[in-house]
Amino acid sequence: MKNVILITPVSERKKWITIFKKIMPVWEIQSLEGVQNKDLIDTALVWDHPRGVLKKFKNINLICSLGAGVDHLISDTEIPNGVRITRIVDPLLSFSMSNYIIMAVLQYHRKFDKYLEDQKNKNWDHDLKPEISIVIGVLGIGTLGGDAAVKLKNLGFKVYGYSPSAKKIDGIRCFSGDEMNEFLKNINVLICTVPYTQKTHNLLSSKFFNQLKNPTYLINVARGKVQNEEDIINAIDKGILTGAFLDVFEKEPLPTSSPLWGNKKIKITPHIASITNAEAGANQIIENYNRNKKGESLCNEVDIKKGY
Repeated sequence: MKNVILITPVSERKKWITIFKKIMPVWEIQSLEGVQNKDLIDTALVWDHPRGVLKKFKNINLICSLGAGVDHLISDTEIPNGVRITRIVDPLLSFSMSNYIIMAVLQYHRKFDKYLEDQKNKNWDHDLKPEISIVIGVLGIGTLGGDAAVKLKNLGFKVYGYSPSAKKIDGIRCFSGDEMNEFLKNINVLICTVPYTQKTHNLLSSKFFNQLKNPTYLINVARGKVQNEEDIINAIDKGILTGAFLDVFEKEPLPTSSPLWGNKKIKITPHIASITNAEAGANQIIENYNRNKKGESLCNEVDIKKGY
């Protein structure tokens, strides 16, 4: 079977080819460079593809994102109309993401930076209150954000959520629609887990930060294009943000010239908060491939109008 093409950066390619050879050996997965007959291709497995390349495959009817995000697909205006698009939703993604978010929250809540500095200076400060009082807001309470919100609530934190459409999560007050100001006035830790869409492009910028009611700590695990890094630094300098914990960046890898590296109030990790488990992802893709052939509903199908 030579009807499946893998379009992904070289650094990701070997991982996916290896896992598909293991669990679906009958697939002879084509590469963009080596494909001989484009008309045979009806399924594309895609991550960070060259924009416009998919329109070359006239018979394509299924595109599978190799991760939870689909902004790389939604932003490609030349994807043929009517093609079904899916993304990977894996419990392990939620597990890793929630653990990362909890880690970021706790290091701020328990003043870990201060105690690292105290250790360096051999300073035994037993008298200062060892915790910052926090109220957490999760901006984007879908699969990943909702899981983190519940786990933070179970740790005893007061947690609020916001999403464009109404959501219900036991024990968490969820805001939606035009209730953003009401959401923001309650919190002093903001966790951003929104998908990247035209509406969330450059969302974390001065215009948004000026709506914050309290000095707020920012944790962004969404997408780099959701944030404006210059505005984040300015908001920290002005005391609007008390600091930031960032896993995603406008340009990745983060350039060595970026002022983010040297800012003591900013934590940086290299987009590792939650990484797709290849075997779990491959099994979902195979399931959707078979469903698509039968004309059945797909798992985790993307709503193009919503952007996720």
